[in-house]
Formats: sequence, C-alpha cells, structure tokens
Amino acid sequence: MAESDFSQIDRRHMARALELAARGLGRVEPNPMVGAVVARAEEVLAEAWHERFGGPHAEALALQKAGPAARDATLYVTLEPCCHQGKTPLCTDAVVAAQIGRVVVAMSDPFPQVAGRGLERLRQAGLQVAVGLMEAEARRLNAPFIKLHTVGRPYVIAKWAMTLDGRLAAPSGDARWISSPQSRQWVHTLRSRMDAILIGAGTALQDDPLLTVRLEAGATDYGRRPARIVLDDQLQLPLGSQLAATAGQAPLIVVTRLDADAARAKELQQRGAEVLRVAEGHAGLALEPLLEQLARRSMTNILVEGGRHVLASFFAEHQVDRLAVFIAPKLVGGEPRDAPAGPPGLKLMNEALPLLRPTVALIGDDVLIEGVLRDY
Repeated sequence: MAESDFSQIDRRHMARALELAARGLGRVEPNPMVGAVVARAEEVLAEAWHERFGGPHAEALALQKAGPAARDATLYVTLEPCCHQGKTPLCTDAVVAAQIGRVVVAMSDPFPQVAGRGLERLRQAGLQVAVGLMEAEARRLNAPFIKLHTVGRPYVIAKWAMTLDGRLAAPSGDARWISSPQSRQWVHTLRSRMDAILIGAGTALQDDPLLTVRLEAGATDYGRRPARIVLDDQLQLPLGSQLAATAGQAPLIVVTRLDADAARAKELQQRGAEVLRVAEGHAGLALEPLLEQLARRSMTNILVEGGRHVLASFFAEHQVDRLAVFIAPKLVGGEPRDAPAGPPGLKLMNEALPLLRPTVALIGDDVLIEGVLRDY
C-alpha cells in the first residue's frame, strides 16, 4: 500500500513501534529489531519489543500483554510476523489466536524462511493485512539484518579519528591519542554491540592494541564481546603481542593468504588464535569472500578500525556501509600519506561519494560525523 493510504493514527502507532524496536539495538542480532503496538483507534492497549536474542518476539509479547482486549484490535508491527519455528513459537499463530482484526506491517521479512509467507498465513486466516507503512524507516533500522540475508555479507562500519588538518597520526607515526577520552569511551560502547573488530597487520604492529571492550562505570554496554580480526597476509603478528597473548580469552581471527607459512600459522593457533585463509585480491586479501565467511557465522555488524591501507581496501572494494569519523581540534602537520583513505580514483568533486543522512555531534572536544553510504 502507498503511504497515503494510511491514517495519521496508523502513522502515530507505527512510529511508536519503530521507537520501541530500536531498543533492541545490539542485543538481538543476528535477529532483527522489532517493535509492536496493539491499539484500538487512538487507544494503545499494549506495546512491546524484541528485547534479546532468543527471547520472545515483539508481537507475542504485545499480544500477551493486551490479553482479551486484543480481539478485533489492530496490531502494528515493524517487520512481517515470523511463520517458522526457531527459538520461539510462530508469531503468526499468536496473532491468529488473539483474534486480531487488522495487522499493519512496515516491511516484509527478507529471511528466506519467512519472505512473505507470514503475511500470506495471516491473510488466509481472514485478517486484514496492510504492508508498507514507514517502510523506509524500518529498512534503515534493520539495514544490517537486511544486508545479511539479501547480500550475504555483514554490515560494515568504518571508524577513524583524525586531526583538524586531516591526519591519522603525527609524522612519527604516533597516534595516541588523537581523540578525546569521551570519544574513546563512545567507541568502546560501539564495540560492545559489534560481532567483530577488524584491523590490518600494520596497525597491529604499530599500536599493539587489545581491541577489547573496556567501559567505564555508567557507560552503555550492549554486552557483546566481539571477535578481533587481523588482516595479515604475511603472518607478521608477533606471538608476544597483546592480541596473541589474549587469544584464549577473547576470539582472535588472523586472516591470511592461502599459501601462508604453515609453521607460523600453527604457532598462532597454539596461542589460541584461529587462522583463516582467503584468496588474494587486487590490493591484498580479497574482502568479499572473507565477509561471506563471516556472514555464514551469523556475524551481522563488523567495525573496521584501520589502518589507512585497510580502510582504503574496503573503500576500493565498495564494502563500507556506514562511517563514524572523529575530528579532533588539533593540528599536527605532516605529509599527505598520514591522511585517511577514501574511495580511489576520484578526480572531480561532483564524483565524490555522498554521505547519506549525516549527523554531527560533539563528543568531548571532538566532532563526530556519522552517516551511511547506501541503503538496503
């Protein structure tokens, strides 16, 4: 249905359902974020959202809260109700059993085992079903889930911090710290909802990072402890590095060439690391087959933290979906080689890759710019 076919009351309830759905951010993946509202005209009878992976779905929770009052009411839900048995019962059965009169759905489910079957099940049961209200907003909310099931790769967020004059490091290579303590805590919160954090061997050698989630008291913690991924075609990661030393405590995946040294790979494996071999691409390791392997592990969100060459390769292969860029009010000078890498080969300003729906925020003393490069 067209947006104009829905009433203002419909829009108000669906907007609330989307607001509720967003509360599941970082806690439900690889499932989608879903919100539901049960209403009769302007009166809200019950509302709920999918709160955690493996927990009850939003529709079932909302209908349970509404009880007998749900009969002949309208259910507003941000995603097509499921019709397959997973970790929870079928939502379509719950909707039919509640004797709902009308169901308004923002978008159909791209998951192959649903993909329109849930809507058809409801129609066959005699329910009025309307689809498409605030679909664009629902798709933006669940872009990582949609990409996972339509493209077969995780959603990729590229993050970096740079100085006001566009440098990723001082001329000596030192980059600690460009961003403020508040910005670094923001990044740790972001990490806490990722499935993996990815860097290159150069960054691993230069910075010897841990890439773990380290949050101060009171900070938002989504509870995930992401895998650490290092792109290392030469298997240069030192056995005494912080990453290798903690491989038994937090997952470490070292990605390398198909013909990389077997003895060196075994040494890393003995430290607890997983060595994942992929083919080579035009400028290093091929990213698409790597991302496809990560998707098969149900990894939904990947954070790429650098360095410059890794960022450049992700842009070159068109694998970046979202940006989070910190600009610190500092000037260090240096050569252009210290600048961040974007899309390759652009000669004219009108060829520049636009950032969609950018937002700007002040985090400590830094300016944070976020936005997406594509929609799904």
